[in-house]
Amino acid sequence: MPGYLITIEGIDGAGKTTQAALLGRYLTHAGYAVLATHEPGGTPLGDKLREIVLGQGLGPTTAAAELFLYLAARAEHVARVIRPALERGLVVLCDRFSDSTLVYQGCGRGLDFGLLTAADALATGGLRPDLTIILDLPVEEAQRRLAASGRAADRLEAEGAEFLQRLRLGYLALAREDKERRVLVEATGPAAAVFARVRNIVETFLREKAGLGDALTGPFRPRDC
Repeated sequence: MPGYLITIEGIDGAGKTTQAALLGRYLTHAGYAVLATHEPGGTPLGDKLREIVLGQGLGPTTAAAELFLYLAARAEHVARVIRPALERGLVVLCDRFSDSTLVYQGCGRGLDFGLLTAADALATGGLRPDLTIILDLPVEEAQRRLAASGRAADRLEAEGAEFLQRLRLGYLALAREDKERRVLVEATGPAAAVFARVRNIVETFLREKAGLGDALTGPFRPRDC
């Protein structure tokens, strides 16, 4: 049996890493073979590119250069880690994937969505998630959480509230475009309460072994981001 690719998306501070960890532990305890990974990263090359693209030392760069760094990491990640795991029948949990590119480089940086879709398809070899959880959180709360974490902001987290708001609107638009594959989850409240929502969605998906299809319901042209 082929595996499933489940991705977790959302703006910085929405709790993706926390929810991915909780979900991974839960599914492993439930008897699933799970591979938990993240982007950018997941491979030696990806980890090096992550340091470059998120590090404050990178300085100003073009939107195209930023895009190519992310896609190089993804191409290696898919070929070396994700596809082999899916072929072995694992449930792959990925903290960020292609939807991050559409939102961050599209809504955030203003690159053409058609170009982004084509470039991403080349990097992934056409691989698409079976299920995507989008954690939605107001920008003010996301920034509060980031500040409370006590760690230094990375290059994207330091972009500010206006940038985060464009990203949030982009994710909301994505969720409207494809309500079967992408499921919007309210990320306010304690992590345990958010996880209860996430767990219910994933349990239903795995129980029904839903075939979500390979195509978007329509082109991603969010008017509001």
